[in-house]
Amino acid sequence: MSFVNVTRYHQCMLEQRIEQHFIDSADLKYQSAQVLSKPIAAAVQAILASVTSGGKVLACGNGGSAADAQHFAAEFVGRYERERPELAAIALTTDSSILTAIANDYDFNVIFSKQVRAFGGAGDVLLALSTSGNSGNVLAAIEAAHERDMTVVALTGRSGGKITHALRETDVHICVPHDRTARIQEVHLLVLHCICDGVDAQLLGDQESSL
Repeated sequence: MSFVNVTRYHQCMLEQRIEQHFIDSADLKYQSAQVLSKPIAAAVQAILASVTSGGKVLACGNGGSAADAQHFAAEFVGRYERERPELAAIALTTDSSILTAIANDYDFNVIFSKQVRAFGGAGDVLLALSTSGNSGNVLAAIEAAHERDMTVVALTGRSGGKITHALRETDVHICVPHDRTARIQEVHLLVLHCICDGVDAQLLGDQESSL
């Protein structure tokens, strides 16, 4: 087989691999729609009740979930798709001085919980993201949120991990039924967009043209 033919073969295999990613992601989203629509709607109501009563959302997660926390806060404070009054949301993943000071002086597992105790109050919401459901610092943040009489909206994957057992009946658990981190994160982003859209629809009225 010539070099040109080998290159074409590998190009074809690469394209098929890429197409399969799209198919797998779409399949999971389709499968998740009915399973997750109810808890997502509950998350919208919990967050809406908080922010319309002067409360705020504190969001946290690690790695890709940290990026999702920041993404959510940006769309809440700024806007999602429509103009509306600013909504209060803080990503607990962004202040490098706070994060490194707490991790250095105490422990990495309390980088979020100490911020929750500092900034959180009764009626606020903790948006906790962990694809495995086992992130120690997210679990500690959930415990701190409960101490502050906050509602927790948890986004997880797989079987929900330890977070499943850390939540209260008044909390909301959105667990993506999949084992692969990348696929879980892709659905988490869609969930966050659904929450933003749901809050906007409740505040501003439905807008079919945006769907």
